[in-house]
Parts: sequence; structure tokens; C-alpha cells
Amino acid sequence: MSSVTATTPAPAGTVPAPARPRLDWRLRFGALSLIWGFSFLLIKVGTQGYAPFQVTFGRLAFGTAVLAVAMAVRRERLPRGARTWGHLAVAGFLLNALPFSLFAFAELTIPSTLAGICNATSPLWGMALSLVALSEDRPTRVRVAGLGLGFLGVLTVLGAWQGFEGLDARGTALALMASLSYPVGWIYVRRTLAGSSHSNLSLTGGQLLLATVQLAVVTPLFTTLPTTFAVGPLLAIAALGMLGTGLAVLVQYGLVAEVGPTTGQMVTYFVPVIAAAAGITLLGEPLTWSTPVGAAIVLAGAALTQARPKPPA
Repeated sequence: MSSVTATTPAPAGTVPAPARPRLDWRLRFGALSLIWGFSFLLIKVGTQGYAPFQVTFGRLAFGTAVLAVAMAVRRERLPRGARTWGHLAVAGFLLNALPFSLFAFAELTIPSTLAGICNATSPLWGMALSLVALSEDRPTRVRVAGLGLGFLGVLTVLGAWQGFEGLDARGTALALMASLSYPVGWIYVRRTLAGSSHSNLSLTGGQLLLATVQLAVVTPLFTTLPTTFAVGPLLAIAALGMLGTGLAVLVQYGLVAEVGPTTGQMVTYFVPVIAAAAGITLLGEPLTWSTPVGAAIVLAGAALTQARPKPPA
């Protein structure tokens, strides 16, 4: 999942520069791409044994546990202040609880391959929203062209010229809504928590904790305890939480700190490719020509929306 994805990086805080890691950033970049790419397969496997809300709750609980251990090792504390916790509650809902749940419900009826491609539309939604909500983000011809190209790619993936024949509209709509939730959440975070004196790890630890609490309240209201515990789906949920949510956040912090956000967010363009490869080879999901072609157009459009004009000489 992307830097605006189902595995969410922390709100921007002020942190000291970390010590240079031993593992080359390219290897960590590849590992992060694999982790987020396989997340959609893990969601699909998890929903084969548990209800979507249970999958999301388990994912958040395991992810929060990983960050709790990291905070303990680094001797960091959770943020303080009711105002900060209020903003983190909203961020946790928009960036974690809501999109994670929507993707889990979506994958009840659509392939993990399609969910991964829908996730790649987040930069497109972000571009469209930032033009309205962020006055400092001004459109350029290249970025607007990227926006149009990206949504043309979405229509290609969905088979618009065939009248969307065979498409599960509900599941696809849920996946696209999940992808939309990320940039909405990031605009909120940018307006409320950017420049916080708390560290990235501290803020995200609080954010995931509050998202877990939200699912702890919602899940019992809409699901019942399973009579049997399917081991395979449970392991998938544990991996989804510990790797795809907890560890992935920590890896991305290091990448952004070392190579900058522009390079760090390039992982977005590898995630749908890996998600598609995993779904097709491991789950036997079908593949038509429009899926890879449309995905390539989506990614090309997303890349253009991230282009920034060159500063004047």
C-alpha cells in the first residue's frame, strides 16, 4: 500500500535525524514494496475465515503492538494534550479504521488484484482534492494531464467500453472509497498536525491505538465471535498487522528520512504490480489484457500528478 495507503505513514512531526542504517535503502525500498504489495493477498485470505471488521481489528491490534514495542525500545511516549488526541482520533479513522475496513469488505467480492490497482488511485484523488483544499498546491498542465490520464486508466481497468460487464460495482466502489479516504486523511493531518513537536513514531503510535479502539467498539456490534478459529486466515491477519501495518511504517520512516519523501513515495508505483502478481500466481485470480494496461496508465497518470514545477533559475 502506498505512502497514502492502507499501511499509513505517520503525521509529520519534528524528529532528530536518525543514525544511518546498515541495510541499503534500495533493499528496504524493495522490502516495503513487497510487504505492501502482498497486503491485498493477506486481506483476501483473512476474509476467508473472519468477518471484515474482525480482519481490520486484528490488523490494527497487531500493528499497534509492533509500534508499542518500537516506542518502548526507543523510550518514546505517547503524545499529550486533548487537542492532539482529538486530531489523532480523526486521523486514525480516515487513514486506518475506515480504509482498512473498506478494503476488507471490498475483497469479499472483488479480486485482490483489482483492490491493489484501486489503491494506486490515491495519488489521483489526492491531486484532485489538494487543488480545492490546499491553496499552496497550484495546478500545472502536467499535473492536470496526469489526473485525466490516471482516471482514463481507471476506466480501462474497469472495462468501461464494455459497459462494466462482469464488474462487481459494490466491491469496486468500496475499494475506490478506501483509496479516496487516504488523501482526505492526509489533508486533515497536514492542516492539524503538521509541525507537531511530537515524533512521527509517537504520533502514529497514538493514531493506530485510537483506530484500534474504534474497531474494538464497532466489531462486536456488527459481528459475532467465530465458533472456530481458522489458523491460515489468522496467520494472514497477524502478518498483515505486524508486517503490512507495523513494520512497514517503521521502514518507511527510515526511507523518507534518508532519501526524502519524493523517492520514498515511489513505492506506490510498485505495489499494484506486486499485488497483481501475488493474486494471479498464488490465488489463481483471472487476468485480462485491460487490467495490466489500465494499471500502467493509472501509474503513469499518478506519476505525472506528483510532478513539481522546476524552481526559477
